[in-house]
Parts: sequence; C-alpha cells; structure tokens
Amino acid sequence: MSMSSDFRPLSGDVAAAQQRFLALFLRSEREIFRYVAALVPSVIETEEIVQQTAITLWEKFDAYDPAKPFTPWACRFALNKTRQWIERRQRWQALLTEGLAEELARRREELRPEWERRFAQLEGCVAKLPDDERAVVEGYYYRRSRIEALAGESGRTVEATYKMLQRIRRVLKHCIENAEQMGEAT
Repeated sequence: MSMSSDFRPLSGDVAAAQQRFLALFLRSEREIFRYVAALVPSVIETEEIVQQTAITLWEKFDAYDPAKPFTPWACRFALNKTRQWIERRQRWQALLTEGLAEELARRREELRPEWERRFAQLEGCVAKLPDDERAVVEGYYYRRSRIEALAGESGRTVEATYKMLQRIRRVLKHCIENAEQMGEAT
C-alpha cells in the first residue's frame, strides 16, 4: 500500500486498514516521539524522523502482526530511521571536519563571476520572451506558483503549460548558449 491511496476512492478493505493503522499509530505516536527524541537532540529533526517512520509504517502495515503490540514494532522502524539520520549527519560532519565547507566556500567565490555573467544572460533572455511566456516563467520559477494556477491564469491545460515551460527552457538554453558564443551578457 502507498500513501498516495489517500487521494483515490478507497475500497472497504483499504479504508478499514487505514483506520486500523491510524488508530494504532495515533495511540503510539507520543511513545515513538519519545523514543526518537532520546536519540536525536533536535525536536524538529525528531518530528521529521517520526513523519518518515509513519510513512514507512503505513507502507509496511501489511506485514504487521495484530497479535503483537504495535508500539515496539513501530519503534523498530523508528530506530532504523534514526540510525539513517545519524549516519547521514556523521558523514556530513566528517566532510565538514575534512575541510569541505571551506572548499565549497572557496569554490563558490571562484565561480561567482561566471554565475553572475550567466545569470545576467538568463535575465536578458527572459526579457526577450513574449509577455505571456515571461509571465509563466516568472510565475513558476520566481513566485513558485503551482502549475495548475499558471494554467488557469493563461487559459491553458496543465499539460499544455508543462509543455510550454519545456519549450521555453529550450529557447532560454539556446539564447544563453548564443550569448556565450558571442561573449556578451545579453
């Protein structure tokens, strides 16, 4: 089962399984949270791990044996999610202690002139787009509008709006490549 089944009409079996899962999970959620919080220092990260655990529990709910207590079963998954979080954090910490942060900062500063030039080229290319195409690009990339809203505003279908964005990206890429060849900031 997947979480996406929440968005389709549910059969009786799926709805019943979902209700059983929610009842069990909600009764155990505080205990799962306390279990993870004992291992993770941040409340925000603990909440994230508990959310990830809930998703995994729902995906694995078919394997749950209702004759056994739910909370210990759920806490095993929480422990695995917590271990994954700790491993990722330790790898990141190791990279930082090995000078990765300094290297990234140095590299970013080194590349800044190129980024600024390319961004200026992109801005120039966007400015050359017809008004309706520029509005879609600005809505999608700058205002972070949902594609459905942009489709409605432009009178297009969602699919047509996606295709329009794909075509515009190709046009912008070609425009930037031409500006690169001509050595200008458009």
